[in-house]
Amino acid sequence: MPIGTRVLPWDSGWDAIKRRFPCAIAVLEVFLPYILTKPSLNAECQFCKIVKGDVPSFKLIETEYSCSVLVDVGRWTLSRGHALIIPKFHGEKLADIPDEYLNDTLTIAKKIAIAQGVEDYNILQNNGPLAHQEVKHAHFHVIPKPSTDEGLGIRWNSLTPSKEDLQMVFEEIIGRL
Repeated sequence: MPIGTRVLPWDSGWDAIKRRFPCAIAVLEVFLPYILTKPSLNAECQFCKIVKGDVPSFKLIETEYSCSVLVDVGRWTLSRGHALIIPKFHGEKLADIPDEYLNDTLTIAKKIAIAQGVEDYNILQNNGPLAHQEVKHAHFHVIPKPSTDEGLGIRWNSLTPSKEDLQMVFEEIIGRL
């Protein structure tokens, strides 16, 4: 109890707790609604509309946390069987998505990759415009690669960092983990 705070005989319940722990209560009042409710989907988001069933799609697997569909938009279909896995949590980037949703998407990606029946495939997830993300809802692609002509084509912009640069980056990342 903070210094100078007195417990009065009539102090009880929520008001007494608010007086004794004002900072903790302020934080709880802000975040409690998010903790107690499941996140809602964004009514304007195309992927949220697919998850809700508002947009016709070829749903492959649907769970409590994710929905997977075949890509049926001409210019975005990279190969036969190209699928999307969409978390049922509206977050723009991977870091915005809770772990239980991410765990589910990877399990679904594995099942779809096996069911596609090809030996080679890509699992792709882009974050932000520089990384070629076009829809502001984190999602994963499962892209079969049956031949060199079909599927995802990648060209790497390679760097040759010095050992000192690698050490510095290593220390920065370790310090943030």
